[in-house]
Amino acid sequence: MTDAVGSIDMPDAQDEAPESKKNRKGGKRGKKGPLKRLALFYRQIVAELRKVVWPTRNQLTTYTTVVIIFVVIMIGLVTVIDYGLDNAAKYVFG
Repeated sequence: MTDAVGSIDMPDAQDEAPESKKNRKGGKRGKKGPLKRLALFYRQIVAELRKVVWPTRNQLTTYTTVVIIFVVIMIGLVTVIDYGLDNAAKYVFG
């Protein structure tokens, strides 16, 4: 049975020529001015928002109704537990 330690062949730092590190250009991620980076950021935001599948009005109404019902149920549950613990504390401590 072979040992798994060191079985993944990873290139060492010495294998890469030092000249190639010096000659690298930034490419798309090269140094740009802050306004160009900000413009790129907003362009990427708009591109991602265009990929979003937005819910229809009917779906949005359904989701909102479900959330409101869930919140009302949780408020009721917390109120009942709070009332019970309040009465239990009054019973124990006078």
